[in-house]
Amino acid sequence: MQAHNLSAYIIPATDAHMSEYIGERDKRLAWMTGFTGSAGNYTHTHTDSGTGVITLQKAALFTDSRYWTQAERQMDCNWELQKLAWISSIGMWILDKVPPGGTIGLDPYLFSIGDWDSYQQALGSSNRILIPLGDNLVDRVWGSQRPLPPASAIYPLPDNFTGITWQAKVSHIRTQMENHTRKPTAVLLSNLEETAWLFNLRGDDIPYTPVFYAYTLLTKTNISLFVNHSRLTEEASLSLTGGCPGLLCVRMEEYEQVSASLRRYAQQDSVRIWIGTEYTTLGLYQDIPSEKLLEDDYSPVMITKAVKNLREQQMMRAAHIRDAVAVIRYLAWLEKAVGNASVNELSGAHYVDRLRGEELYCRGPSFETISASGLNAALAHYSPSSTTSRTLTADEMYLVDSGGQYLDGTTDITRTVHWGEPTDFQKVTLFPSVAPLGCSGRMVEALARQPLWEVGLNYGHGTGHGIGNFLSVHEWPVGFQSNNVPLEKGMFTSIEPGYYKDGEFGIRLEDIALVVEAQTKYQGAGDPYLTFEVVSLVPYAQNLIDVSLLSQKQIQYINNYHKLILQHMGPELQRRHLDEEYQWLQRNTQPLSSSPLLAASLGTLAVGTLASTLLPGAQN
Repeated sequence: MQAHNLSAYIIPATDAHMSEYIGERDKRLAWMTGFTGSAGNYTHTHTDSGTGVITLQKAALFTDSRYWTQAERQMDCNWELQKLAWISSIGMWILDKVPPGGTIGLDPYLFSIGDWDSYQQALGSSNRILIPLGDNLVDRVWGSQRPLPPASAIYPLPDNFTGITWQAKVSHIRTQMENHTRKPTAVLLSNLEETAWLFNLRGDDIPYTPVFYAYTLLTKTNISLFVNHSRLTEEASLSLTGGCPGLLCVRMEEYEQVSASLRRYAQQDSVRIWIGTEYTTLGLYQDIPSEKLLEDDYSPVMITKAVKNLREQQMMRAAHIRDAVAVIRYLAWLEKAVGNASVNELSGAHYVDRLRGEELYCRGPSFETISASGLNAALAHYSPSSTTSRTLTADEMYLVDSGGQYLDGTTDITRTVHWGEPTDFQKVTLFPSVAPLGCSGRMVEALARQPLWEVGLNYGHGTGHGIGNFLSVHEWPVGFQSNNVPLEKGMFTSIEPGYYKDGEFGIRLEDIALVVEAQTKYQGAGDPYLTFEVVSLVPYAQNLIDVSLLSQKQIQYINNYHKLILQHMGPELQRRHLDEEYQWLQRNTQPLSSSPLLAASLGTLAVGTLASTLLPGAQN
């Protein structure tokens, strides 16, 4: 810092592709502080787990309440914990610690354009200056101890696991370029999932997400893939170069050359480069003259990838059937095993991961399994460890949130169960509403929260996120936050409302649902209405449903869903001779009785709400 004349240096918890999960080589904040944070997030903020700031006198970690206890345990006395997470709060701390005229350094290839703008705004006209450095100071200190770059193979998806050829995808993106009013000549892809999806390639560079480090520059006449091409299998190389020379010929360039190549292209006359600002780093953004930029929140590849074609939909349904077998086996096993002192949160997480790994085409979990009982379930993003794992008992709530990566799809499902007698407050209602709303996910989300709001309750995470086909379990930009894109037919999203009572219990139900066209009584002349088709196929715990608050229509919704589960999963369990699991499924899909119960209710967990909500179709 002194050599660069810096007063402070900012260390984010991300990589050069704004990835949700990051590889060991990019865990700079963890290496500096000892604080490991958590893998993955629901809020799509690039500073989610934490941010470090070092001055010449102090070192501080900024994080939110989810991580305060963890950070205090993991950091040594060189670091002080700042119980704040917003960039505006970090800026205020910098203003207090850095005198006027001071300079604050950062690596521009680890900061999004939006975060750079937020820091600039936080510092304002205070005479503190942000300095993008080409030299990463943490890497300098880390030196030879820093993990090596990945060397594993980058491989093509088998043809029967692709919804469309990569050549057709490229042609489709070029058509979008041609039809754009501003006529871009190139598209820059920085997000790792974009390149993996575009070329039907996969790797294992990032935990839980089958992607590889790469950039793509797609022009009207050329395709440049910036990657360590020695890692490509022979089959992968042939798939990319089979059309050479020609418009569908992929030219390999070294991963580290992306900036230099981008600058050279941007120097040409009459070029305009289309970028998605959510995933393009400040470093690459500054390589392109402003007059040659076409900026959108998301690239056309990101938007196109979000809408699954019929083949991709078919594969996702098939993956969820096999995934449901694993979860049903787990819940049936737990019902017998709970009370055995050897069954705890950690062993349960390992067991459900093992069951899922036995399924055809499974390539491992899609995130770290959340296995939480009692008070630990009140922590929405808790995952068990050897020091925190609790024994499962019949008199406490248990929440399991898990998912798998399959060659044909990615899964994510949460079920909450209670093997004893839940209290009235712990019971929930599934409340299917029908309302003509706009297609904004944020507007739809209000249906999930409304019953909790009415009794003064809420939950602190998003109601849902997109999901990929053997890609990210949290696929942006689909979901229910304010900066998500409008919902369209063919998108998959999770629906996962919950409630968490500190120190006591947590409840969450999560299903994956496909956005489909609704069959309405009246067909207007405008865009069709949309609704959700749930593809997760594991029943809800009926002893946690307060039937007394359900209308006949709502009871019918749950009964129809459970009947659908039995129709799909019953024959599959019988075919595999899983007799005990089949009997468990029969018991847990019995129709709900409409006889009244005298019980109060927590409110609504609106899996049923959103699954039967009507939405008017909308164009992006």
